[in-house]
Amino acid sequence: MRIRKYDRGYSRRRFLELTSKGMLGAGVLSPVWDAVAANGGFEASYPDELLSIEEYTKGALKPGDTIDADNVDLVQDLLDPIRFTQIKQMGRKLELVPTVTDMTRLSPVDYIEATLRNRGRATFDAKGNVVTDDGKPWIGGLPFPEPKNGLEVFVGITLSWGRHDVSFYPVKDYEINPDGTQGYYYEVVWVEYQPVGRVTIDPKPYWPGHEHMLRYQSVLFTFPNDAKGTSFLNSWYYDQSKFPKLQGYLPQFKRVRKFPASQRFEPLIAGSTLYLSDAWAAGDPYLTWGNYKIIARGPFLSGLSENWHSEDESWEGGVHGGPKGITFWDTKVELIPEVIVVEAEPTSYPRAPISKKRVWFDARTLLPVNMVSYDRRGEPFKSFDGSYSLYENGSQSVADGSRPYWSWCNVHAHNVQSDRMTRLVQVKNLRGYEMSVNDPSVYENFLTVQALRRMGT
Repeated sequence: MRIRKYDRGYSRRRFLELTSKGMLGAGVLSPVWDAVAANGGFEASYPDELLSIEEYTKGALKPGDTIDADNVDLVQDLLDPIRFTQIKQMGRKLELVPTVTDMTRLSPVDYIEATLRNRGRATFDAKGNVVTDDGKPWIGGLPFPEPKNGLEVFVGITLSWGRHDVSFYPVKDYEINPDGTQGYYYEVVWVEYQPVGRVTIDPKPYWPGHEHMLRYQSVLFTFPNDAKGTSFLNSWYYDQSKFPKLQGYLPQFKRVRKFPASQRFEPLIAGSTLYLSDAWAAGDPYLTWGNYKIIARGPFLSGLSENWHSEDESWEGGVHGGPKGITFWDTKVELIPEVIVVEAEPTSYPRAPISKKRVWFDARTLLPVNMVSYDRRGEPFKSFDGSYSLYENGSQSVADGSRPYWSWCNVHAHNVQSDRMTRLVQVKNLRGYEMSVNDPSVYENFLTVQALRRMGT
C-alpha cells in the first residue's frame, strides 16, 4: 500500500515550479527515464492523484465508467476544448481504463531501449538538425527524452512517426457529413520506411547510401474503383529545412507528377479533412515550422491502451455518437499523469490555411495524443485525436518479432468549422494487403516512382 504524502494541489504547484525553472523532463517526484532505466516503470515518478482517475476525481469516476454529457464537466480540465464539445454536444463517449505504468506497453521495446542507450547523445547542428555528439545523423530512439524547450519536444515524433523502422498499415477511411451520414468511404495503404535512426532491422542505424534521407512514405488508395490506384510518395530529406519531395500517380492521367509544397495543406482526396501536414501531428519538417513554445503542462485523458479490438476480425471496433450514431469510434482513455502542450506556427508556408497548431504530448513518451489547429483568424479549425495500444489481449496478440506489436489504432480528424469528420482505423488486411511491421521489402514494392506506376495499373 502506498502512503499518501501529497495533497491534491501538490502536482499543480510542482508543474508550475518545474516549468518556471525550464525543467521539462517528465516526472513530478523523480525523473521518469531514471525510473524506466531502473525497472521499466514509473510509479515512483508521480503521486497517486496523477496515476489514478479515481484518486484524481475523489471517487467520482473510476476505471470502467463512461465519460458522457452528464459527467464530462468533472474532467473538463483533462480534455482539449474540441473533445469536451464533442462529448457535451455531439454524443461522444469515452470509456475509462486504468493508467498504464509500464513503459514497454507505451512504445515499441526496441525504440525504448534505443532511447535509454542513446540518452544524452543528441544535439543540434548549425542548421538546427538533430545530430549525435560526433556530428552524424540520429541513431534511434527519442533524441531528447528530457526536453528543455518546445522544439526538443517536437523533434522526436518528426524523426520517427510510428517508432518502427518499417510500418505497413491497411487503413479504412470513413468520411462523415455534418448531418451524420457517411459521405465517402476509402480503403488505403499507408507505408513508412526509416533509412536513418533504425533500431530493429539491419543494417542499423543507417541504410547505406540513404543517410541524407529521413523517411520514405507512401499512400495508396485501393477502393473504391474511381480512386483505386491513386497514390502519393512523400520523400523526406534529413535536412529539416528542406521541403519533402511529393510525387503522385493519378490513374486518370496515367502518369506520375510532382506536387508543390503547398499541397501539404490540401485534402489528399475528395471528402477528406486530412492533410499530409496533419500526419502524426508532425507532417512537415520541423524547421519549416517555428515559434515553438510551451504553453501548458499537466494531466490529461487520452487513449493509450486497450484500444485494439481483437474481438473484431478486422480490428475495426464499434462507433457511436453524432446525428446517425456513426461519427465517433468507441475509444478507451486513461489518465496521463503529465502532458506538455506545445504551439508552433507554419513559418515556411505563407499560404497555409492555418496560423498555428497546438499539440498535446505525453511527457513520458513524447507521443502526440491530441492536436488542434487554428485558421488564419486564430479560430479553431481542425482537431486531430487518436488512440494507441499494445496489440495484446489475453491469449490473442499480434507479433512484432518476439514481442507484441505496439501501434496506433484509430484516429478522428474533425473539421470543426465545416463539421466534417474523417475516421481512420488500422485494420488487419484489405483486399490482399496485410498489416506488417519491419518488413524491408516494402521499399521496392511501394516506395519508388516505379512502384507508384505499378500500383496505379
